[in-house]
Amino acid sequence: MNQEKESIRLTLNKTSFEEKELRKLEKRRAKQEKYYMSSQWQLMMRKLIRHKLAVISFILLFILYTGAIFANFIAPQGLEDYSATYSNAPPSKIHFVHNGNFEGPFVYHYDISFDKFQNKTFIENKEQIYPVKFFAKGTPYKFLGLIKVDRHLFGIDNSKLPAGKDPVNLMVFGADKLGRDIFSRILIGSQVSLTVPLIGTMMSFLLAIIIGGLSGYYGGAVDIVVQRIIEVICSFPTLPLWMALSAAIPPGISVTKVYIFITVIMSLLSWPGLARTVRSKFLSLKKEDYVMAAKLAGVSDFKIIMKHLVPGFMSYLIVSLTLGIPGMILGETSMSFLGLGMRSPATSWGVLLQECQSVSNIAGCPWKLIPVLYVVVAVLAFNFLGDGLRDAADPYK
Repeated sequence: MNQEKESIRLTLNKTSFEEKELRKLEKRRAKQEKYYMSSQWQLMMRKLIRHKLAVISFILLFILYTGAIFANFIAPQGLEDYSATYSNAPPSKIHFVHNGNFEGPFVYHYDISFDKFQNKTFIENKEQIYPVKFFAKGTPYKFLGLIKVDRHLFGIDNSKLPAGKDPVNLMVFGADKLGRDIFSRILIGSQVSLTVPLIGTMMSFLLAIIIGGLSGYYGGAVDIVVQRIIEVICSFPTLPLWMALSAAIPPGISVTKVYIFITVIMSLLSWPGLARTVRSKFLSLKKEDYVMAAKLAGVSDFKIIMKHLVPGFMSYLIVSLTLGIPGMILGETSMSFLGLGMRSPATSWGVLLQECQSVSNIAGCPWKLIPVLYVVVAVLAFNFLGDGLRDAADPYK
């Protein structure tokens, strides 16, 4: 009797084990089927998620562009706010404890003195605290360019400031020579330094697809003319050509027009490299059977190019687009740094770095180099994201 019970128990355990293995096998099969049925974009996304540097870079770029979109709200000061009292002031020290009591985030007022070399020094006056308030009132601005508001993410409460004294400002990254908050100007400047390269790259992307596509698809005289134009443009050094065209921008025009001119200049000079790539892809793909079948079916050349040829290597184009943005960021920054791009009172990362041309200025106010960190982070993030996209788009990896 005991042997029969033991035999039944073993049989049940074996059946249960087999059922578990069968369920595991079914799950594995379903996973494999889902993988093999995935589209090209889904496969790229899975590979990209496994690329840690690309994911981190995407997060950093998301933060930078979010800061650019909501720059006026996040920045404690406006673009044109300045204070002679805070000229070349160091970054504000944020305190939490005053006279042994926890008071929350606050700053002290600066008393200004001069050393024996007549250099300005800033000394904290610890008699009165000035709290850092969230959603504080400040310089009016248009939220997202639509709604006029005067609330900022954070700012200083000057309600306890004695009459006749200059307002106490929060200088997160210190101030420039005119007493303007560098942190606020970095955020507002990112609206130019991050959008000009993005829009310029998109324009050059469209030009490359149109011109390179026509060159590769039709060939012959069209191809010869386009390639000679590309060779002429590529023969000029990029930065001197940017400088020459930027110098042709009429002086005294509005900031918006300068923005448009710079975007157009950068896009007109950045399409030849990608256009050659598009041409080579079209030369190889236009001989494929599905293209010939489309021609025999009477499909127009425009539809063949846009619906059959371009989607065949769109992943590669997106990678090239991503890798082209860092060059434009450096180009816009260089032009503004040399005074050929955006100019004050407008701002960009290049405009902020104009004060770094003097070594003595950097030695006395090293916080003025902080915009360089933003340029480096943005350029490296786009490069690493481009590398991740390139690896994800490679079918052999």
